[in-house]
Amino acid sequence: MHGRLGGLMAAVVLAVSPVAYARDFQAVPSAPITSIIDLSVAYNTETDLSFRRGLQIRLAWTGDYAGPFSGMIAAPTLRAIRDFQARNGMHADGVITEPMLQKLVAMSDDAQSGLQVTMVDDRATGERLAVPLGSVRDMGPTEVGNLWRSDDNGVEIESVRIADTGQTFDGLYAVLSDATNKRSVLGAQKAQDWFTVSGMEAGRHYFMRFSAQGADLRGFSVSYTDAYEDKLAPFVTVASNLFEPFVNEPSAPLVADARPNPFSSMLARRRNAADGEARYAMADKGRGGRASNLFELPSDSRGQTPVYDNMQAIAPQPGTPAFDMAGSGFVIAKGWLLTNAHVVRGCKKVEVGNKMMASDVTIDEAHDLALIHVAAELGKPLTISVGKPRLGEDVLALGFPLRSILADSLNVTRGNVSSLLGLMNDPRYLQISAPVQPGNSGGPLVDLAGRVVGVVTAKLDAVAVADATGDIPQSINFAIRPDTVSTFLRDHHIAFEAADPKAALESVPDATAKVKDAVYPVVCVD
Repeated sequence: MHGRLGGLMAAVVLAVSPVAYARDFQAVPSAPITSIIDLSVAYNTETDLSFRRGLQIRLAWTGDYAGPFSGMIAAPTLRAIRDFQARNGMHADGVITEPMLQKLVAMSDDAQSGLQVTMVDDRATGERLAVPLGSVRDMGPTEVGNLWRSDDNGVEIESVRIADTGQTFDGLYAVLSDATNKRSVLGAQKAQDWFTVSGMEAGRHYFMRFSAQGADLRGFSVSYTDAYEDKLAPFVTVASNLFEPFVNEPSAPLVADARPNPFSSMLARRRNAADGEARYAMADKGRGGRASNLFELPSDSRGQTPVYDNMQAIAPQPGTPAFDMAGSGFVIAKGWLLTNAHVVRGCKKVEVGNKMMASDVTIDEAHDLALIHVAAELGKPLTISVGKPRLGEDVLALGFPLRSILADSLNVTRGNVSSLLGLMNDPRYLQISAPVQPGNSGGPLVDLAGRVVGVVTAKLDAVAVADATGDIPQSINFAIRPDTVSTFLRDHHIAFEAADPKAALESVPDATAKVKDAVYPVVCVD
């Protein structure tokens, strides 16, 4: 076992005292909402890394932050600070004061009190994972890892290792992220080498995280009843961030040689079953005689309506964040929208448009792209340009920037393709002059024929450049190129439509009218 978690949790106090920190930041003016970059730069340059990581961990314990504990203060952390301030009757400006810091320390301490969260080295799987030893007892090994359970069966935590079984990372994600007639999937995120899935089953909340290193798949699951939600929901965010899947070698084989592998059997049962009954990957009922239901297979519904479809109308309405750091997205195929990975990274849930909740989110961190699946009627999919845009070509950036400040309707700006390469000659990006703001990320960049020629992604950090050169850059923004987008969509088996290269150019209003119904705001909600 390791004490790293305790050290991280203490960092927000130990790195600098609350009084000293508040005094230092009183020198930073109470920044208006339009000064997001200024405030982010101030945090990242005037405080040390241990403080910033500790801040993110404590905001996770209060339920305000669900992103990575990177120590980089960007839009998600700023939003979490503002949400915490708004919920506690403070001025939601994102500037930490002494009273706010003291309140945060007290509330985060209270949130984890009694849990006794400890980093545990699991010999069975070789993982290092956070376990609330104040709430659960070590029940010993299972077929695929180790089990911890509370005395009242209200909490179960299981480590899992799958190796040399024929199971693949993509195959496991496909199984676990598919809702069944007994298990809903309320959140699913997939990156290149990890994924998370969460939802409800048999009245219990569940969360799973898996990582891959070649054919070696390691992960953990958490399941808990409503009685534990207040304590365990923040714990899940912390445990997911601190999970270290490949720190040790496992001490034993995955499954005894004489016994069938449950995950291989799981896939076979999925292919062959036709009775529509629930089938479980974990056949062993384990201690207490109750079968694990975290790995239930999707049943062969044969026309039945998936549970998640039925849940759309009765799902609780998402809360309105104190500071809306929404991005944008656009329809790329039936039921699918495309956006940036950084728009949805760390979101517990994703809302599209008028309260449509995402049923699946797939993230590609390497290319900063993400797919969002929505089980609802969307606008007509946009078409992707098959060729590179021309240097100097007129382009339109569509999206929903600064929705907490500007109008919440679609915003359109016009510019040109300034360069066919990004920063430092990066071939994945275009440089554009169309003005963009926070919230434009993930929106389409289209030409005057309505063809998608890029995905709006970033703008040059004017503050950093001004500090370095003494000059403020203007209209230097970036979009992901269409060939990168096409490759990403093909890799994820999305049947998109290639644009007609001979389509006629139109006026700006006509080109806008042609594509506007396919563009939606994308918002993280708790």
